[in-house]
Amino acid sequence: MLELLHIENIAVIEESEICFDTGFNALTGETGAGKSIVIDALGAVLGRRTSRDLIRTGAAKARVTAQFSGISAEVLEPYGVEAGEELFLQRELTADGKNVCRVNGRPVSVAQLRELGSRLLDIHGQHDGQQLLDEEQHGAYLDRFGLTGGQMEEYRREFDALAELRGKIRSLSMDESEKARRMDTLRFQIDELERAELVAGEEEKLAERREILRNSEKFSSAIDGADACLSGGEDSSGAVAALQNAAEELRSLKRYGGSFEELAKRLHELCCEAADVAESLRDLRREYEFSPEELDSVEERCDRLYRLKKKYGASVEEMLEYLDRCREELDRIEFADDTLLRLQGEEKKQEAKVRDAGKRLSAARRAAAQELEQRILTELRQLDMPKVQFAVDFTEKEPASDGMDVIRFLMSANVGEALKPIDRVASGGELARIMLALKNVLAEQDEVGTLVFDEVDTGVSGRAAEKVAEKLAMVSRAKQVLCVTHLPQIAAMADVHFSVEKGERNGRTYTEVCRLDRAQRCQELSRITGGTLVSDAMLRSSEELLDAAEKFKAAHR
Repeated sequence: MLELLHIENIAVIEESEICFDTGFNALTGETGAGKSIVIDALGAVLGRRTSRDLIRTGAAKARVTAQFSGISAEVLEPYGVEAGEELFLQRELTADGKNVCRVNGRPVSVAQLRELGSRLLDIHGQHDGQQLLDEEQHGAYLDRFGLTGGQMEEYRREFDALAELRGKIRSLSMDESEKARRMDTLRFQIDELERAELVAGEEEKLAERREILRNSEKFSSAIDGADACLSGGEDSSGAVAALQNAAEELRSLKRYGGSFEELAKRLHELCCEAADVAESLRDLRREYEFSPEELDSVEERCDRLYRLKKKYGASVEEMLEYLDRCREELDRIEFADDTLLRLQGEEKKQEAKVRDAGKRLSAARRAAAQELEQRILTELRQLDMPKVQFAVDFTEKEPASDGMDVIRFLMSANVGEALKPIDRVASGGELARIMLALKNVLAEQDEVGTLVFDEVDTGVSGRAAEKVAEKLAMVSRAKQVLCVTHLPQIAAMADVHFSVEKGERNGRTYTEVCRLDRAQRCQELSRITGGTLVSDAMLRSSEELLDAAEKFKAAHR
């Protein structure tokens, strides 16, 4: 359940802390006092889409913190929160549009916050009832109520396979002139790339060889100088001969001690190593010999690769991959007729699988629809709509991603009237009660522990308002309920009553949320009923309203 909501710099609320309780919590106040701002703040901390305009004028940032308790371990585990721990959600909004979201102090994304929030609390806003007028939403409501998930997953798996097949068929279906043009283009590109005789990695080797050829004089000069130092020349004998002479001199002294023999061996080894290096240098000299013809050939090859890369890829490897793709596409087009026949045969088989899965999905939906109809009718009778008829209508359609059913909710509010689409016959009050009934039925399937109703009493009055209040009280026995309302019948039924009050200080508007005791509740209920003039008769009436609400709740505990 939601225990605490702390709001800072949200619209007209500079700072407010609301401690909610179990059961039924009601918020009342004058129009424009800021009741719905509390709901907006709650939506923000649950990761819902919000705007920087929500930040209080003059403030650099806004912050909302929500504290929950009694959340299941399954919900808490992905966020590193142990079962039994209290859960803290926080969202900070800045004037530059940035968001900082945290779960128990750990940073999370807005998407993660929204995913977690959807498992904690369900907000039914003032305009959610309008969703009932959108028949495209009806199927989603039914699926949410009655499908386990497996039926839809099975159907979508088969439908996606069919869509993939149809995509392949479309890609192979082209007129003969288009096919001929494409084949000519592919053959030209394949021929050009094959004549180039591309070799993976050759660019690097060409660049290295070109660098050597361009600097061959420098390389040759250095190699010749090193070779002269080792092998000698006209003016000197070189290091190899010097090392050999030194070894001979020491070897002549070997009878005077073994150390001379050891040193002579080391000098001989150095002489051999130096001679080997000199031989390697002479081999390198041949490799680094300048050849104008070879340089021209390398430059020409590099230029050819450059021109090809502008057309077919950024590297030789990419061009080779493009060549493979061209060959594959040419094969597909040349053998398209055979492939098309095969794919069309597979398409027919897959269509049959889709229709079979669609029929199973429809059967599951129809079974769920029968239960939903009865549940909704039971709820509506409890909401003072005893004569109402409610039905789920099915019309078959061609397979689509959501199944093979067009689903519509139908109703008749009056005896003798035929069932018709809700958007044609439901009044505002009826729409509000149907939505409340639907929300209550769906909430029983959900794991969320808190339901928020933002002015669900729109268009409701009199006895109907009393029934809505009783329904909310019954719902609050299993789940925590927060309700923003203008009706005294609903406010009186609450276990905890908050008043949202707006005032001015130092030329600024401020909104405060206060928890009311019984005497204050009588005052507030009287204000809701009669306006600013609160008479003794109104106060007595409010007392009676509270007594009646307490009596109802005591009888239904």
